[in-house]
Amino acid sequence: MSPAYRASAAAHRHALEMVRTSDRDRFLAALFAPEPARAGLLALLAFDQELARIRGVTREPMLALIRFQWWREAAAEAAEKGMPRAHPVVESLSETARRIGLAPAMLIALVDAREAVVNETLDPALAGAALADLELAVLGVGDAASRTAAHGVAAARLMEQGAARAQRLAEARALASGIDRRALPILLPALAIDREISAWRKPLAYWWAASRGRY
Repeated sequence: MSPAYRASAAAHRHALEMVRTSDRDRFLAALFAPEPARAGLLALLAFDQELARIRGVTREPMLALIRFQWWREAAAEAAEKGMPRAHPVVESLSETARRIGLAPAMLIALVDAREAVVNETLDPALAGAALADLELAVLGVGDAASRTAAHGVAAARLMEQGAARAQRLAEARALASGIDRRALPILLPALAIDREISAWRKPLAYWWAASRGRY
């Protein structure tokens, strides 16, 4: 495991606010994880948001390539010894990666998946698997049922409404009785995929589902 590294409070706040404003469903769900796993999930989600928005920042293929390569190198450094790059998301990610001993290859796999989506060589619904694997590692979950459910929910969130999405959700929910309940903070967003939940009711709906081990 790499030497301990502590990110600044400002770096953690940056990651939290970034996720809170860009993806409220996954933000609320992450709050059900205990610390320090909660901070780790928020760091990963902020990392994923940085990668996802590259397509919106630039339409120039070469510039996108440069940005993805920067994040690929930054992600590798985040999991290794020494000071991480001076970027709040990298700093927050580095604390988590070194705390649990994340392999650089796992972080780079997410960069590769996001780049493949931009290059239209990978179905967006498949890109969520790389993030789900990282989230499960942060939560300390490694069983097959939880992994399959997490992949199914991640895919369904990125799919258009229809029979295929409904099937992925049904398959993921069918595993509810056999999952590791520590995985719930990344499964709860399934609640908002196939039903309308008002903003003020959503925290209560997540709490109720989590208390019953449902999603």
